[in-house]
Amino acid sequence: MYHRAVAHSPSESNGSTYIAEDDTTPDCTHEFVCEDCLSPPDLNEKSHNHAPNKAAFYGANPAAVRQITRFGSMRRLSTPPVTKQVVPIPLDDDASADTIDEEKARSVPPTAVGFWHVALAQTRKEVFFKYIETLFILCIAIMAILSIYWGVLFDVKEKLHKVKVAVVSFEGTPGLYEAYTPLVGPFIRTACQAEMDSHYDHLGFVFVDPADFNYDPIQVRLAVFEEEYWAAIIINANATALLQEAVATGNTSYDPLGAAQIVYNQARDIESYNFYIVPVLGRLALEITSTFAATWASSVFANTTLDIATYSRAPQAVSPGISFTLLNLRPFDPPSAIPTITIGLIYLIIIAFFSFTFFIPTHMKFILPNPTNPHPPLKFAQLILYRWLATITAYFFLSLSYSLVSLAFQIPFNHTPPPNPSPLNDGHGHWTPTEPILSANYLGHATFPVYFLLNFTGMAALGLTCENMAMFLSALSPLPYSALFLIWWVITNVSTGFYAIELASDFYKWGYAWPLRHIVEGSKTLVFGTKSRLAVNFGVLLAWVLVGSLLFPVACWVMRWKAGKDRRRAAEAAKKLGEVKK
Repeated sequence: MYHRAVAHSPSESNGSTYIAEDDTTPDCTHEFVCEDCLSPPDLNEKSHNHAPNKAAFYGANPAAVRQITRFGSMRRLSTPPVTKQVVPIPLDDDASADTIDEEKARSVPPTAVGFWHVALAQTRKEVFFKYIETLFILCIAIMAILSIYWGVLFDVKEKLHKVKVAVVSFEGTPGLYEAYTPLVGPFIRTACQAEMDSHYDHLGFVFVDPADFNYDPIQVRLAVFEEEYWAAIIINANATALLQEAVATGNTSYDPLGAAQIVYNQARDIESYNFYIVPVLGRLALEITSTFAATWASSVFANTTLDIATYSRAPQAVSPGISFTLLNLRPFDPPSAIPTITIGLIYLIIIAFFSFTFFIPTHMKFILPNPTNPHPPLKFAQLILYRWLATITAYFFLSLSYSLVSLAFQIPFNHTPPPNPSPLNDGHGHWTPTEPILSANYLGHATFPVYFLLNFTGMAALGLTCENMAMFLSALSPLPYSALFLIWWVITNVSTGFYAIELASDFYKWGYAWPLRHIVEGSKTLVFGTKSRLAVNFGVLLAWVLVGSLLFPVACWVMRWKAGKDRRRAAEAAKKLGEVKK
């Protein structure tokens, strides 16, 4: 565009019309100068073909010298500004009136119309079809994504047979009570078999030879702790012997709970134990106890060799006779640990995702023009490095804040085993895995620092994936698909992290590689002292961080390519609009 710029008094108006910015002039002369020539004559601007006329212009207008940055859009006055006015050019009256009307038409905003106005017919059609398309995409996405969450629990009861429960009877094994004919063990085994035969949603009871555990009940507990079995029913070697002796001698100290044990590890998976495993085992134990009590009492009353006055001193030996001791090796406690290990971890994903939207305007200041502080853009390679370091630093402090919340609500992070010798100390400074222990912190006083590092690594694994996908998806479509990705990312991680993949369809086996599952497992180990897989947990999370870091420059390049494409498209649209106005 051209300007006729002359410094003179604004009173030199003769009533003629003015040349507008989008009007054209013949050539760049000492009176008419193009925008590219509005720079000091000694600068090497892009419009080299105008240099002579530029020199003439500045020779005739010395007060109009400007300081120009390397960007044409960033100019500021280096000397007191000169008032530039468009010199009136005499035109005929008709032309002057038409031009004034055109200027008025451009400055007056269009009048608002009703929804059904004929001028909006084409717009209504476009909006309608775009609305239907977007709504259809959202509905399909919701059905597809949420089905993943619903599906993980769809056929849990049909797959409860995968929950292996060891049934081990030590009656009749070599030892002090070898001579007694087993009574309690066979009764419990028969009840477990009947449970499997009569219920489609039964647990997977496995009858194991005590020789597999070297005739040691403690080894059975260890197998449960090592997650070889979800639970175990142990019939003690002296169950029948102590019961018969109590009836025969009237042993008032006889405890039916000493006959058998039910061992489980609640902290392994609180959802599965609380909803499926413990209720079934509790119901089965009650059925066994009540059925055995009726059968055993009848046999006692029918045995004339027993003295009624004797066994009356130990009524608990007559009914119920036997019962079960529940041993929860690692309780899921305190209740405030539930958000720490389960639902609260969702916020690691959400915080990591929204940190991108919070920080991206700040990062873009290095490359976007700033009229108040003109500067050249940062080199692309250095911008990528800066953004990656800034992102990881943000994850560090955000994950620290997240971890401190758990510490503030007094979740134990510093429990250490009592000095040896102690049944709770394994002799190596660690908690005994076969004894029920509350909050058996895996690393003692070092538990919280490692817990924080686990959250930090997990947030980096989850967050870099979110950030890369946000950049990729924003470049691929104008629709906010990154929001749908966030929903998908949360659902897939929650489905495979908070629930037992062993009880889900084989479709969900990919969940073993998903990051949130390893954060959950590592947190359980650190807080409750479950079986340690910390090396695997950190290894998987670091692999996600590595892949996310390698894809980060690619995502940044795609985002830059999309921004350049949008700028070119906007420039072409502005050019076409200018041609239409002319």
